[in-house]
Amino acid sequence: MIENFLKDEQDPKAVEKIYLRLVDLLTTGEEILYIAVQKKPLVNLLPDCIALTNKRVLFFTPANLGLSIKFVDFVWKDIIDVYTKEEIIGAIFSVKTTNGAEMGVDYLPKVQARKLYQYAQDRKESEREARRLRDLEEKRAESGAVQFETPAVAAYQPVAQQAPVAAPAPAPIVHDEPVVVTPKPDELTEKLKKLRSLFDNGLISQEEYNAKKLELLSDL
Repeated sequence: MIENFLKDEQDPKAVEKIYLRLVDLLTTGEEILYIAVQKKPLVNLLPDCIALTNKRVLFFTPANLGLSIKFVDFVWKDIIDVYTKEEIIGAIFSVKTTNGAEMGVDYLPKVQARKLYQYAQDRKESEREARRLRDLEEKRAESGAVQFETPAVAAYQPVAQQAPVAAPAPAPIVHDEPVVVTPKPDELTEKLKKLRSLFDNGLISQEEYNAKKLELLSDL
């Protein structure tokens, strides 16, 4: 099975460690689609890894000098976009979630980053269609639950030498305008944005950025 994830020059030892960890994490009906392994220049002893399944994206980071592995995962329905950026040495793959969180890995072999992007786009398209169908079902359920009451009109009975009584006008139906609640940004989102600003301004390295982001997200 591991051989299926070594077709794009992935590090066999790193893939083996991630695969054994993944097998314990898989839920019912979940399948591994692709595993990408970071390839740092010069020294690449403890590479970060990314695994895609049909249900989520998992970011793995070695800890305790490689004796343990930390991971952060995002289900596809919470991912609003995926990005890949090719640089002189390797490429960066990252995801952005509905709550504004971002996670990425740099120094990926370009072919692996492209495969990640292709698989991710396919899953996003499938999730987008599933979300559209869910929204349609919710709207149908809401419209079916709304009932309008029509004022009853008394039957007209002619009376000798008496003017007919006009039926009462139907009462106007007032539609309530939906109240739009703008969610306040939570503390985690603010911390992630500040962290991203430090990275964009060159105040911290990519590794420091990923490590701090992983630390923040692991508290969820």
